[in-house]
Amino acid sequence: ASATERVHLGPTVTNPLTRHPAVAASGIASINRLSGGRAYFGIGSGDSAILNLGLRPAKLADLHEYMQAMRTLLAGESVDYKGRSIHVKWSNNQIPLVMSAEGPRTLAMAGGIADAVIVHSGLTKDVLADTIARIREGERAAGRPEGSAKVWAFAKCNISDNHDDAIDEIKMALAASGHHAFRHTLEGKNVPEELQEAVRVLQGEYVTSQHEQLGETRNKALSDELGLTDFLAERFAVAGTPDECLAKVRDIRDAGVDNLLILAISSQTDDLIRRFGEQVIARI
Repeated sequence: ASATERVHLGPTVTNPLTRHPAVAASGIASINRLSGGRAYFGIGSGDSAILNLGLRPAKLADLHEYMQAMRTLLAGESVDYKGRSIHVKWSNNQIPLVMSAEGPRTLAMAGGIADAVIVHSGLTKDVLADTIARIREGERAAGRPEGSAKVWAFAKCNISDNHDDAIDEIKMALAASGHHAFRHTLEGKNVPEELQEAVRVLQGEYVTSQHEQLGETRNKALSDELGLTDFLAERFAVAGTPDECLAKVRDIRDAGVDNLLILAISSQTDDLIRRFGEQVIARI
């Protein structure tokens, strides 16, 4: 916060189960003050952070209640939460609330309450069109103007001069995306029928204690063993040669996405980020 001037700062994402809203509001308000107003607050139902504690992801009703509590707390007002009155009275920040969403119901809810939606449902044109439509449905249902919830696409990223090398290094991250996005149900999630059984097996075989770890992990092997690598890479990644990454980012932009978040998966993260900036973003 103190060492930068333009970058926006925030969690992508925390969850309602391990962070009490008063603690979360106080923390992000502090970052917002230190950064001169550059903070945002990202939240989702919970993934490895809660699965490794033996917990289940938050229910939509609990996530909705948490979002409402955060907005009220950040405005410096008291709110009743879980039967108790709580407050962070020194805060008067209108910090953007950003919600991660994949499924149809979650996307619609996010459209009705969030300032931006981190979409991890996929990056292909048809999936993005369906995803954005569900966000807009949520906006309309909540009486919000279209475009109230900005769309932030989330991509697993890697760049190499060789396409196969770029994909090979991030197979464990592709498995993580498939495990997260397709949990609970496949209904309304645009998974080809011939791959649905493999996706279901992934849910049971994924090792949460190795979540997105680089190297020859069990999760990396799963992607190939189940025949899902090509599908998951096309669906969730901006990865390949610089020209391939550039074409994918242009497609994402043209689909109506407002912002792109990349998770740099590489043993050489600094080099990846530099190459992405110089060889992809600079050419958009």
